[in-house]
Amino acid sequence: MSDQTGTQASAGQASDQAQTWRDDFSRVLSPVFGSPQLDLVRGAGVHAWDASGKEYLDLLAGIAVNALGHCHPAWVKAITEQASTLGHISNFFTSPPQIALAEKLHEVLDLPSGSAVFFSNSGTEANEAAFKMARRAGGGSRPIIIAIEGAFHGRTMGSLALTAKAAYREPFAPGVPGVVHIPYGDVEALAAAVNDTTAAVFIEPIQGEVGVRQHPAGYLTKVRELTREAGALLVLDEVQSGVARTGSWFAYQDPDIGEGVVPDIITSAKGLGGGMPIGATITVGDANTKLLEAGQHGTTFGGNPIACAAGLAVLETIETDNLLAHTRETGAWLREQLLTIDGIEKVTGTGLLLGLELAAGLDEKAIAARALEAGFIINPVAPGRLRLAPPLIITKDDLAPFLTALPGLLHG
Repeated sequence: MSDQTGTQASAGQASDQAQTWRDDFSRVLSPVFGSPQLDLVRGAGVHAWDASGKEYLDLLAGIAVNALGHCHPAWVKAITEQASTLGHISNFFTSPPQIALAEKLHEVLDLPSGSAVFFSNSGTEANEAAFKMARRAGGGSRPIIIAIEGAFHGRTMGSLALTAKAAYREPFAPGVPGVVHIPYGDVEALAAAVNDTTAAVFIEPIQGEVGVRQHPAGYLTKVRELTREAGALLVLDEVQSGVARTGSWFAYQDPDIGEGVVPDIITSAKGLGGGMPIGATITVGDANTKLLEAGQHGTTFGGNPIACAAGLAVLETIETDNLLAHTRETGAWLREQLLTIDGIEKVTGTGLLLGLELAAGLDEKAIAARALEAGFIINPVAPGRLRLAPPLIITKDDLAPFLTALPGLLHG
């Protein structure tokens, strides 16, 4: 067989394999995500491989989840040891990993006495718990919860009500009442909305799903000022931006992002488990912790020992491997390189959560498809925008092939 014939046969074989798993997927799994792009079978570090053996540089990390990349030794060790010791125990009991992870979160957030962590299984669940706390804080006289245009807080019913995109909410109308969406970055609209009927304001320090967008300077400060004056809660959704993603433990701790603001509640997930499902709702101070009493909320799987062991391994590895500084430095370097490339008008975000604003006429979906074909996983997050959220362990050498290929990917 000639080389050309062999190559054609291999391509045909790969095509047949792809059609097989696509057929299998459509036969047995829900169609809510559409047809998957790849059948990934293995990962190591910043790379993943599909069923045909093709290698990809993962620049999305499971949507900012795989903080340590794929199959990091410390993460694998923690999960393996915990799985062989104690798996699931329900919420009737606690375990050493659950307590240790909560203690570590208290430490990295420098929480005051009386603060507490409630573990769940995802970001949307973390926000649901915060939503219920806001309802308790508001009582009958404060029915309004405020969210910001462009926000994404999840897809369960409470979190969905906070999510801005009408296409996500409208099929499930009437939805949860009492949520008001105000224009992005508009201080006057904010001041008009926050009053003595407001229970809480939910806000992401960096909005991920609209293309990685930070609020205008002074905006978070104004949110905190107005909520404090009105006696309302400030809830910071750090599901995507937390756990070192921006080069700080949580984005609001960066003075250029959080402006020194101290929230009442913080929600976390994604990178916290490094690939294991976990969410956390963190109350700041005793008064906020007491918003939910025993029996008013719960979860069967929340605080699972294996998920908590994974989370602890993530936080400890970030610390011991100095990944906060690495994320800041690598992200700043990557931003500089991206801004030299024709077709990229602007780079938003910070650390290793970056949005690429494309020149007019460039199609983000076509670019992402070409990138995937070339072996790079990126995300066409919004019209005219691409999102990069690679593993925090990624290096300049890892990124070099992507930067070399990017001009051709942009312009086809």
